[in-house]
Amino acid sequence: MREHDLTSADGTRLRGWHTESDGPVVLLCPGLGTIPEAWPALLLPSSGVRVVSWYHRGTMGSERPTDPSRITLDDHVADAVAVMDAAGVERCVVMGWSMGVMVATELATRYPERVSGLMLAAGVPGDLFGAMLGVPGVPVAVRRPIARTVVRGLRAAGPVIDAVLHRVPVNRLTASALRHSGFMLPSADTGDVVRALRRFLHHDWRWYLTLALALSGVPNRDLTGITCPVTVLGARYDLLADPRFTARAAAVLPQARIKVVPTSHFLPLEDPKTIVDELTRLLDRVAADLPLTGDSRTSS
Repeated sequence: MREHDLTSADGTRLRGWHTESDGPVVLLCPGLGTIPEAWPALLLPSSGVRVVSWYHRGTMGSERPTDPSRITLDDHVADAVAVMDAAGVERCVVMGWSMGVMVATELATRYPERVSGLMLAAGVPGDLFGAMLGVPGVPVAVRRPIARTVVRGLRAAGPVIDAVLHRVPVNRLTASALRHSGFMLPSADTGDVVRALRRFLHHDWRWYLTLALALSGVPNRDLTGITCPVTVLGARYDLLADPRFTARAAAVLPQARIKVVPTSHFLPLEDPKTIVDELTRLLDRVAADLPLTGDSRTSS
């Protein structure tokens, strides 16, 4: 993986990253503040794809916009386009994880000529806070106010969170504790979790939560009109993105493959094989320009 700088449409300097593997280009719309290490299978030469991606505004070397309000969905979509342009990519398969699902689906809606296929993993196309807390059975009507109140409280406590998380030792013991917390599941490789945590915990958490709140007002999206092949990977034990939300949104698309896997929100870490297998399958569909047929519409 190599990093590089590029400039978005409003002049904000972004830190992008790319792999150097052989294969078709895939644009990765990342989860909020996530890093390449969260996708261990895609960093390997055996992945069969060349990944291009970026770090969100104000994180991991990307600068904060001069206008601090420029952190809306529109801005993230503009950043995705800038990453493609900087890489010289006119059209490719687009992947999204978590919040990146919102960006990926919006990109495909606005610029269908640039998106040849979509893979949506453990995320929703809109209503970010409404999709949280589905696994514990919290009613939809109260999810948004609960999530918004919690996130606002955490943002207010940002300096305290920084003081704690920036000092947490990242080793196999802490990674193992996280893997058995229920928030993440033990199927994630301990070494992969260590590598992913080392940088992730060092966010400016007040800014991180500001980014999340800026997207909380995006309503659920109607995906009707997306005509490229689509694969949806829902996570059965996801506390942050109810898989039923995305499945319902994608159900209007006759070309969508919907698969629910037994992971938490951290699907790329817990089931990297499914990521590669389903991405390969999607790329084959794109190359052949074939719709889904028969009973392969849904699986679990």
